[in-house]
Formats: sequence, C-alpha cells, structure tokens
Amino acid sequence: MNKSKLNLDFRKVAHAKQCAKNIADSVQNFVEGYTTVAVERTICRLLGVDNVDENGVPLPNVLVDELKYNGVLGEGIMFFLGNTMVNTCLSPQQIAEKVAANELEICKLPIYPKTDITKALQPVINQTINRINEQKQRRIDFEKQFDKDKGSSHLRTFAPSTPYLYVIVATGNIYEDVVQAQAAARQGADIIAVIRTTGQSLLDYVPFGATTEGFGGTYATQENFRIMRAALDEVGQEIGRYIRLCNYCSGLCMPEIAAMGALEGLDVMLNDALYGILFRDINPQRTLIDQYFSRVINGFAGVIINTGEDNYLTTADAVEAAHTVLASDMINEQLALLAGLPETQMGLGHAFEMHPDLENGFLLELAQAQMTREIFPNAPLKYMPPTKFMTGNIFRGHIQDALFNMIGIWTNQGLQLLGMPTEAIHTPFMSDRFLSIENAKYIFNNMKNIGDEVVFRENGIVQTRAKKVLDDTISLLETLEREGLFTALEKGIFGDVKRSKTGGKGLDGVAKKGKRYFNSFVNLMK
Repeated sequence: MNKSKLNLDFRKVAHAKQCAKNIADSVQNFVEGYTTVAVERTICRLLGVDNVDENGVPLPNVLVDELKYNGVLGEGIMFFLGNTMVNTCLSPQQIAEKVAANELEICKLPIYPKTDITKALQPVINQTINRINEQKQRRIDFEKQFDKDKGSSHLRTFAPSTPYLYVIVATGNIYEDVVQAQAAARQGADIIAVIRTTGQSLLDYVPFGATTEGFGGTYATQENFRIMRAALDEVGQEIGRYIRLCNYCSGLCMPEIAAMGALEGLDVMLNDALYGILFRDINPQRTLIDQYFSRVINGFAGVIINTGEDNYLTTADAVEAAHTVLASDMINEQLALLAGLPETQMGLGHAFEMHPDLENGFLLELAQAQMTREIFPNAPLKYMPPTKFMTGNIFRGHIQDALFNMIGIWTNQGLQLLGMPTEAIHTPFMSDRFLSIENAKYIFNNMKNIGDEVVFRENGIVQTRAKKVLDDTISLLETLEREGLFTALEKGIFGDVKRSKTGGKGLDGVAKKGKRYFNSFVNLMK
C-alpha cells in the first residue's frame, strides 16, 4: 500500500496481527472439536429440509432435537440423514416429515458404510452448492448489465470508489418494508438492511414464512429474504443499479440464517459472535462454534460480513476504549480468514461515537477512521453513525451525521450506515432517509478526493492519536495472547461487559464431535 498518512509503524501492525492470529488459532483449536444444535440445523437446511410440523416447529429443529434426545448430537445430522437415505431411499425433506409424524426413528436404523452414506448425500449437496453459485452469478450478471449500459469498466462489487449508502427499514411487516426499501433505493441507497425484530437473536429456531408483525424490526425468515430480494431486484431494474440486501445472522441461529441468506441471494450479513456474547449474553463457546460455520457459508456465498465493534462504544467511552475496537477488528479478521472468508468481504466495524462537546473530537475520530483504513486496506469496513449522543435535536443531529459523512469519504470507508436526524426519537420515516441520503450524497460529491489532497501534520493531533491507539492495541493483544479470548471476555475487556465461558444462553446446545461426525459443506465451501 502507499506510505502511511499517519506515519504508522507497520512492523507494529504486523506484530499486532500476529498476536491476533495466535488468539484466533487458540479459539479455532477449541471450535474444531465441537458442534452445536444450530450447526446441525444449518446442515439440515443446506440438505433441503424446510417447512414446519403440525405444531409450527421448524423441521430442522425436529430432526436435531431427535439427535439430542437420543444423546447422539455429537455424531452429527449429516451422518444420520445420509444413513437414513440409504436405508429408506427417501429425500432429507421426506425423512424430516416422517420423523415429525413419528413414523421414523433415524437413530435406530441399521448403520451402512460411510462410503454408501456419502454417495447418497452427494446429489443433494451438489444441488445446494449449485443453487448458491447461481445466486452469486445472478449478482455478477446484474451488475454487468448496468455496467455495460453506463459504458464503464468499474464494478462496485467490494471496493466502491465512494462508500455505499447503507440505510435501514424496520417496520415489522415485510410488505411495508418492501415499500420503504424501494423508496430508499430510488432516493439513492446502495444497501438496504432489514432490521431484525427485537429478541429474535435469542430464539433457538428460525420462524417460517412471511411475517407481518415485529417489534423494532421484522423477523428474519427465508421467505422474507426471498420477498425482499425480489423487490430490490425489481427496483434495481427500474433505476439501473444493483441494490444490496443486508440482514442479521448473529444470535442463536447464526449459521442457519447465513445459509438462508446464501440460498436467497443476500449480499451483506451482520455476523459477529463477540456482539452476541457481549450484548445478547449468548454463551461464548456456543456462538464461536456457530460463527465459524456461518463465516464459511458467507465466504462461499460472496456475502460481505459486518462485525459489531461499533457497539463497544455505546457502553464504553469512545476515547478510552478505542483500542478495544481495533483489537477486536484484528481478532475478527483472523477468525474470518480461518473460515476462508476473503479480506474483501470483511466489513469490520467501527463508529463515530465520541462526545460532540469533546475538543478536537473530529480530529480524533478522523485519526481512528484513517488508522482503520490503513491497517485493513482490502476490507470494505463498516462505519457506523453517531447514536450514543444523539439527543432528539434533529438539527444538531443532522450536523453530527454530516461530520460522520465527511470522515467516511475522507478515509474511504466501504459501507456507510447513514445516521438519521431522528435517531433518538423513533425508527426513521421515509422522509428521514431522504434527508440522510441527501446529506451523504452532497458531502461525498463535494469532498470526493479530499483524502487524496490533504496530508496530516507530522506528530500532530491526528498522527499522535493513531499511534497511541495502535500501541494500546498491541498491549491489549499481547495480554489476550497470554490469557486467551475466553478470559478476556470474563474480565470485561470489550465494551466493559463481562461474560463467563460457562454462562449465558445456549450452552446446552453444544456437543463434542463423535467418531462418526462429518460435515461435507465445510470442505466444499472453503
């Protein structure tokens, strides 16, 4: 890359990343030995199992609960489904329906050789891989169509020349979300994030079908994904731009929702175990195991992940805790690489969250954003707007968002989640989104090349701040390398929130892998 504008010592950066790699390797050594109910339900979905039983219980849950009840979760659903296919010549969907109707006990059938089991599974696995590849190709073809129309050779796939304008819809009703999403696309949005209903991350199942009720957001379901994907493709054809769709695969169903997104052609997914641990009290062991498979799927599907480091600054001070954000970004980068996720799909998170009355706060924010860009030059980066100090004064809030947008274009962020002037009042109306998009487009156009033109004074405020944050990050990572990530979480190093390795929700859904365990999708997708 070009010489650091911050005069960073990249030997220090390399050392920090090596520490982060050692931390991630330690986590991965643990992850490799275990599976979870969510991982096994994900395999069911990737093998074509869908729908619910007569009581509304999703069929993937029915199958995996059968394994758990019989004490063989650690042997894995792929083994039992494949073995049942050999025994019965039924498809995975048919097997699930018979298990739900109490007509079949998959754990009590004669055991066939693994070669027969894998041979029976292979056509179903191939069908799923082909479907995900078709969705990837659909995205490429859509972009090429409009690239050709515009006579341009530049595809804004993962490295936009200006940040993607990223806005949210959150009505609770997927059909109302469609209306607002299409309106936002027409106003200039590049990414539509359908906010997930409050509390869904704590459900240990994925609801089924289209939903019209939700609080603070809309349920993440496969049918809702399909509806919104079709709506964005429709408006994209109308306005001549590809509109990206974002949803959430964090929480207790992290890999399941990642699989649903891959099957339905989502482009961006919130995907961060640390967020679930800290802010939803999900058990660290459970969600780190889930995260690995979810990132394997996202990597293969061409999905940009978003990590949640920005949230640390809503519970901890943005000046004092800046190094925890960078340290977490580095650990997340290494965990993602272990899952086969390329740097160009890592929307590592950070945020504009310093107190607006802080003297030279803008310069400190600029230092943080420029440092993040230089340390992760190939990552899209997800830059989050001010929320903690938004007061309901919409005029002041609009100025705070404008300063945030200035730094976004100055430091070439990838995904700019636009702030709303009404942030502290309510979920945004369409008019709020229009004002936010107008604000960003005005600033992005007028300041497009400011980052190329302006240099920072040697050892000035910006350079000094960036160097201090990097030094503090190294110190923290060296401590984490000695003590391990689980210990760091117990001490409350991230976000001032303490989480126990054996506490939180979902630990009972973790099982040590048995001798028969295999998951063909991991090797195929990596």
